[in-house]
Amino acid sequence: MDNQTFLSVLKQSFITYLTTSARSNEKLKILHGAIAQDIDNKIKKMSKIDYAVSALGFNDGKEEKIQGRYIDKMVDISIKHKNRAIAGVAVKYVMSNYFQNANNYFENMLGETANIRSNQRQYFQLLLIPDKLPYFDRYGKITKWEEVDKYHLTKYIKLSQDNIKQFFHTPDKTLLYIVHIAEPNREIKNKQDYIDYYLNNSFDIQLSKKQFNFDNAVIFNDYERFIEKVIFSILSQ
Repeated sequence: MDNQTFLSVLKQSFITYLTTSARSNEKLKILHGAIAQDIDNKIKKMSKIDYAVSALGFNDGKEEKIQGRYIDKMVDISIKHKNRAIAGVAVKYVMSNYFQNANNYFENMLGETANIRSNQRQYFQLLLIPDKLPYFDRYGKITKWEEVDKYHLTKYIKLSQDNIKQFFHTPDKTLLYIVHIAEPNREIKNKQDYIDYYLNNSFDIQLSKKQFNFDNAVIFNDYERFIEKVIFSILSQ
């Protein structure tokens, strides 16, 4: 799956998010399933060793647990060899209200990564986020539009400088994928307006034109390169 195909998957997942309830996992089935399928296809092309990939929307459609040092963790995408989970991929697709949750997302990522990597399993992370996204209050009103800039990514820039062999809280590789969703051409006041607009108007999801500099531990806006690194890491075990 190349970057353009991946963007089309993100668009499909976004549309499904708009048409289903907040608790529905249908949007995750589309996204997680496509990534799992891609990993499975590439592993089979590069190795004769039997690996099993599990995720919502792929194969039996179930998530699998990975044994952590402290607690076992259900992961979005797991890779098994000889019935032992050897690697996991976590996927976070944020569509609204990012700023109020940004630190929690990051801290949770560090904790779950440390738990799994310190038990000699590999762990990879994807954070997918629009460069501009709505903030909904508890009544569904859009009170502001949040625009991602360097300030909000400082912690990921620091993370990109980590030595993954030294720090178990740092994922084996992180993909930060920032996209641009074509903005509405009229005023959008609330969540229903937002849903109606994107369901009734053609729009594109493209890579953001914003540029940020990251070191080796973080890959920015290159899905193909990230998956390549995931595959090579798994096959090198």
